[in-house]
Amino acid sequence: MVTGRGYGKGRDWGKHSAALLRRALWWTLLTLTGGVSRQGHLPPGGCVVVANHTSHADTAALLAALDAHHAPTIAAAADYWFASPWRSRVCSRLAAGFPVRRTGGGMDDLLAKRDDLRAGRAVVLFPEGTRARRGELGAFHKGALVLARQADVPVVPVGIAGTDRLLPKHGKLRPSLVRVRVGAPLPPTATPEEARDAVAALHRHTTEEPLRDSRTRKRIARTLTSRWGLPLAFAWAFAEALSWPLMPELLLAVTCVAVPRRALKLSLSALAGTLAGGVLALQLAASGTDVPHPLTTDRMRAEAHTQLTSQSASAVRHQPWNGIPFKVYAAEAGHAGVPAPDWLAQSSLARGSRTLTVGLACGAFGFLAHRLRRLYGVYLILLTAGFTIGLSLIVAGWS
Repeated sequence: MVTGRGYGKGRDWGKHSAALLRRALWWTLLTLTGGVSRQGHLPPGGCVVVANHTSHADTAALLAALDAHHAPTIAAAADYWFASPWRSRVCSRLAAGFPVRRTGGGMDDLLAKRDDLRAGRAVVLFPEGTRARRGELGAFHKGALVLARQADVPVVPVGIAGTDRLLPKHGKLRPSLVRVRVGAPLPPTATPEEARDAVAALHRHTTEEPLRDSRTRKRIARTLTSRWGLPLAFAWAFAEALSWPLMPELLLAVTCVAVPRRALKLSLSALAGTLAGGVLALQLAASGTDVPHPLTTDRMRAEAHTQLTSQSASAVRHQPWNGIPFKVYAAEAGHAGVPAPDWLAQSSLARGSRTLTVGLACGAFGFLAHRLRRLYGVYLILLTAGFTIGLSLIVAGWS
């Protein structure tokens, strides 16, 4: 036989486990869309959380940021989120929502949560009652404060910033860092005006607080977003296909992390430069003109020539994986008499797969590490060290 106390503990454990899973879900999703950060913590025990509301993403931000052991549950408009069975299931299971009527009976819906508060849970409300316009904070309704008074628990103000950019009202989803700041608890006797002032101060402070950034990243970003950004990627890759010793993937690792939104354009520009330089290198070699190839070895040239002689242009498919520079393959293709159209077609596939993969992967990394951009200088140091070691090992391996 199961006692009432054991059943209650099991039910609480289930709520906390569900809250932990929801927190992991929304933290992961918000990380993929720009990141989420939190400052401050909820006090021990039950509390009523009041927050500003400009976006449907506010719910996700709070579920990702608030402590899972409080098993937060969020008030949702009954006439919208619980208007259909499927929407009700989504709201209650993924957002821990509970229905609150906006016309008649809403106070009773809130007061039904007193037992949850006394059990140590956090009940989250958006006292404005609806999503406000960006940068505005409407008047607070008294329901949240009445609930806190009835349950004798503190009111915790929370400021949310970034969700109005992530998912604007009547707008589309776009990348943005979301920041959540938990303020000092207010007594249960707090008024709606006091709660609103506390939330407004937190929201204003969070919005105005600048993100720490690297000066180096900002300088690189200014260059890349100017008219010189794409020509720079093209010229670097073009020069590498002829003689320049530093491969375009190094440039992409620097630039796409600095400005993730330009990753695709920079990658395509670098690919175009690589292909144009490769065709020119082939034609120069075919006409008997050999350009210098620093940091390459005779064994690299011999291996590339052997592959091109037996496999023609398709031999370039080995290049992304064996460490032999593309310029070596391009020059040896000219020596081996590979037709330029065949070379262009095959090198487009080989180089395209590698260049686009590296560029987009670095862009994705820069996107996910957006809130750590102050450490961009450290990233460059590690990248330079890793590239130098890797290049040294490749050259030594082919010597």
